[in-house]
Formats: sequence, C-alpha cells, structure tokens
Amino acid sequence: MHVLLIEDSLDLSANVGEFLESRGHVVDYARDGNKGLQLAASDSYDAVILDLGLPGLDGLSLCHRLRETARKDVPLLMLTARDTEEDKLKGFDAGADDYLTKPFSLLELLARLKAIVRRTTGSKGVLQVADLSFDLRTLIVRRGERVVSLAPTAMRILEQLMRASPGVVTREQIERTVWGNDPPESDAALRGHIFTIRNAVDCNGEMKLLHTVHGVGYRLA
Repeated sequence: MHVLLIEDSLDLSANVGEFLESRGHVVDYARDGNKGLQLAASDSYDAVILDLGLPGLDGLSLCHRLRETARKDVPLLMLTARDTEEDKLKGFDAGADDYLTKPFSLLELLARLKAIVRRTTGSKGVLQVADLSFDLRTLIVRRGERVVSLAPTAMRILEQLMRASPGVVTREQIERTVWGNDPPESDAALRGHIFTIRNAVDCNGEMKLLHTVHGVGYRLA
C-alpha cells in the first residue's frame, strides 16, 4: 500500500512509518493539516491515516474538505486520543472510514488499514480511463475488447496512473510505489517499465493515453 500519514507527532509518525515500511508498504508524511490536505487531494494513495489535533487545519475540517471539496474517496483512518462516542460520531460524519483511538496496537492499525482498503477497492471494482479498464478483482486489463498483458510491476504502475488520472504522477511517486525507499540510481528501470506499458496500452493505432510530462512524470488521459 501507498499510505499518507498526517500526524504532527514526530515520535508517533516514526513508529507507525517504520512499522508499515518494514512490512513492504510506502509511507509519505505530513505534519500539519494544510500540507496533509494538499497531498491527499493531489496524489494517489491507497489509504490515509489522519490525526485530529493538527496545526494549521484540524483533522475533522481536513476530512470534510477532502470529501466534499476535493471529492476524494480515498480510504481514511482517523487516529486520535479522542475516545468518546461523540468524538467517534463526528469523525464518521466527517467522512472517516474507520476510527482508532490511542494508544493502539500497530498490528491492529495495519489490519484496519487493509480492511478499509479492501472494502473500498471492492466497491470500486473497475478503474476506467477512456476505453482502458482495469478490473481490480480479477486483475484483467482491457483496451476496448483487447486484453492487455502486463507483468505485476507494470500492472502496479498502471493502477497508480489510472487512480490519479487525469492528474500527473511524478517519477518519484512511481519509484516509491515500485522500489519503496530504495530506488535505483538510474531512471533506466522506470523508463523500461513505462516503455512496456506504453507498448501494451497504446498500440494498433489506438488513441494515445499514456503521456510523458517532461521533467515531471507521466499521466493517463
């Protein structure tokens, strides 16, 4: 999973981030609400972990704006010390998918993240960009009636691009998805994967969907 952690406590962020990364997940960090909203609204994440007591923009307001203004349906787990029933109801009303109170078990946090991602993925079913479709349940990619065959790594990159469409996904974001925090020194490997995806998706004279944004990254549109 590619997770955004919006938390102002450096110690807690380090503990959660190291735990998730040790299990193969990629974590981005934001320490205030404004930066967190900017990242959550503009990037492609599998899940967001959100603290409520944030500087700049509190967690409830961030969640409201993400759901209503940015219209993002990214799975969101609220993580907070506020443990009353009223607090939890406010969190769910703001748009949270789950609510976990501090102190908490890191294993339970991971289990809850996987659960909300699984529920959200199941409800979406199929990603669609023009006549390109990606069935997330069967992992079948089609361009019109044609089945597109891709290796697992290329499929992960394609999913990231389709989730972000029509937005641009930077090279750094794709590298984190594929290699985590240990990207290759050269961009040759990434260019190779993009070349493979382009040849598989945009062929037979079909309308070009995969675009290079020079100096930035790639987008599907």
